[in-house]
Amino acid sequence: MAFDMAQVQRGARNRRTPYFEATQKYDPKGFTVYNHMYFPIRFDTFEAEFDALLNDVTLWDVSVERCLEIGGPDGPAFAQLLTPRDLSTCAVGQAKYILICDRDGGIVNDPVLTRMDQTTFWFALASSDALLFARGLRNAYPDLDVTIQEAEVAPLQIQGPKSKDLMRDLVGEDILDLRYYWWRKAEIGGIPVIVTRTGWTSEVGYEVYLTDPSRGFDLWEHIMKAGEPYGIKPTGPSDIRRIEGGIFNWGADMTYENNPLELGLDRHHLDGGAAADQGRRREPPDQRRGARRRAVPRTEFSEVADPRGRPPDRKGHLGHLLSASAKEPRVRMAPGGTVQARGDRLRGHRVG
Repeated sequence: MAFDMAQVQRGARNRRTPYFEATQKYDPKGFTVYNHMYFPIRFDTFEAEFDALLNDVTLWDVSVERCLEIGGPDGPAFAQLLTPRDLSTCAVGQAKYILICDRDGGIVNDPVLTRMDQTTFWFALASSDALLFARGLRNAYPDLDVTIQEAEVAPLQIQGPKSKDLMRDLVGEDILDLRYYWWRKAEIGGIPVIVTRTGWTSEVGYEVYLTDPSRGFDLWEHIMKAGEPYGIKPTGPSDIRRIEGGIFNWGADMTYENNPLELGLDRHHLDGGAAADQGRRREPPDQRRGARRRAVPRTEFSEVADPRGRPPDRKGHLGHLLSASAKEPRVRMAPGGTVQARGDRLRGHRVG
């Protein structure tokens, strides 16, 4: 049964995506609200969508990842203020996964950044009001000549092992030369787009940024038609695959209460010189102790010890459960141990 959008109150605070009308043709089974937009979360069972991602090609409406655009003569300086990751080596045409951090190191957002020209950057945002954070930060630097706005673009994701074949059919053979975390301009069916070699799956994939949101229906249908020989399916994001791939989800696995050290992301995300200080300020004074806590992706439990070798506490707790899937077809427990989730706590039990 299709999800009845008549049950969702519409208003100025929440918007439909440019692909909304097109997705309705494919019987979406549910929506959530993400960055004040309606986000289709699935069109089939999560397991069926996982299988399609692993074996064929999938199309996602991710235009809810609203793009914060930083520009102006001082755009590069202001962009660097947002993140402890060094942006000086980010070339025009390149993308980077970054963390937007507050002054105490708390993670405000974890977007993919693309450098569009010498002074302009796009930040494809997770679901937090990072645009408001950026506007507030600008008030602390009134001498910087910078523009802050939401770019009028709408990304899609094309993910799965057959995505390369589909993208070749859509934009030409040269797209196969696009390097991981780089972008280029293209046209799909005469519709101007930006194509990035990125995705939220740990599978082969691309993101397609529509630069004329009025063409959302046309672009979606053109891709679906071209993808028919490859078994294309519209899906929502696959939590099963991203958990397997160790990909963090802002709001679930991290919030402004966490810093890059606690996520084990300090190697690549605290390289920005003085700007990196904001990502370190939550580190305990004793440097040898590291962060107060650690998020451990792709966790494998053996007996009752956690992945760092510590036993449970007196109540049998190993830590907090951040994200889990009801069914992870390729994940199996090691013999001799089980892990139970009770609320948001993990409890370890010795077996046999």
